[in-house]
Amino acid sequence: MRTRGGVCYPRVGGAGDVCFQKKRKKDFAGERCVCRKRNKLSPETTTGRERSSSSSSSSTASVDLFDSLPDDLLILILSKLSSTANSPSDFISASITCKRLNGLALHSLVVSKASPKTFVLKAKNWSESAHRFLKLCADAGNVEACYTLGMIRFYCLQNRGSGASLMAKAAIGSHAPALYSLAVIQFNGSGGSKNDKDLRAGVALCARAAFLGHIDALRELGHCLQDGYGVRQNITEGRRFLVQANARELAAVLSSAAASGVPMRQLLTWTPLPHPHPHPHPQLGHLTGSGCPLLSDFGCNVPAPEVHPANRFLGEWFAARDGSPGPGLRLCSHVGCGRPETRRHEFRRCSVCGAVNYCSRACQALDWKLRHKAECAAVERWVDEEGDGADGDGPVNGGDDEMAES
Repeated sequence: MRTRGGVCYPRVGGAGDVCFQKKRKKDFAGERCVCRKRNKLSPETTTGRERSSSSSSSSTASVDLFDSLPDDLLILILSKLSSTANSPSDFISASITCKRLNGLALHSLVVSKASPKTFVLKAKNWSESAHRFLKLCADAGNVEACYTLGMIRFYCLQNRGSGASLMAKAAIGSHAPALYSLAVIQFNGSGGSKNDKDLRAGVALCARAAFLGHIDALRELGHCLQDGYGVRQNITEGRRFLVQANARELAAVLSSAAASGVPMRQLLTWTPLPHPHPHPHPQLGHLTGSGCPLLSDFGCNVPAPEVHPANRFLGEWFAARDGSPGPGLRLCSHVGCGRPETRRHEFRRCSVCGAVNYCSRACQALDWKLRHKAECAAVERWVDEEGDGADGDGPVNGGDDEMAES
């Protein structure tokens, strides 16, 4: 007799062992009863099982869970880290943690998304390994690495073709500083002769960079329109572009100041320098300041724009070489530029004093308000370093070696 659960009642007067049976599903052979009697284990078997369980737990504890993470997840994490790095050390410290991270950090997906601050490199730390890292990032499609390595190759390593092609690759990716640098090369004919200048191409590149928000390119385009340099002269439109460049610069400074917590009162006040200008303006004679920033025309005491890491590298590179790119060659006098001449008299000099020279009108306008306005003094005739007279024959829109004042 069975219960509803299929368990048999014990037999009366039967053997001492009681067999509990569980009802199984019927199959073709009929109904089966399975004995649920617990088998006793010998001491040797119990000891062996305990040893195997202890060894398996110890092996599980010794396994590093980091090794079980998939490569795709680590590449995603490293890509996020490289894109938000604030300095090269943020990225390098993670890549040198272990051999696996060191290999995955050089993955093309990781280096292609590296932030511009990842490539902030000092000239004194330049090495073949740094060159290889920049080339790896450039080959992966990082436009910032293409521009930085292109500037270094073109101006520092004097590999003109490779440097220009890297900057062109960055410009194709809508990199505004690369577009503006190519425009400066076209305006000056850098890397070639005086006949290699292409003013119309320079204006077109400036227009594209200005459309992407590059302030120096917009300012350069305004001066080209004012002077009729490479484009039909349009003074009204040129002045509008210059005012728009100043307004954009002011907006960028105010937004960064608001983010950093700098009081606006410090930016919107006039802070003159103690020494007077040698040739003050008649209507501004009561102002003793001269070294005011570019936006001082609007009454704003804003700091100078932040220098791009590539331009800072150029300045440090040639400063370590006595500030001279070569015999008879000069550097751009704007401290935030760093571009050198690639041939003699490539850059245009100040038409008043002839003591400074600039690669572009944008650099001239910035340096005039930051520094040169307090130092410029008219001379009857200025000569170059070797005693030869100036070979320019007019202002910026007529001659090649002179640059009119702003």
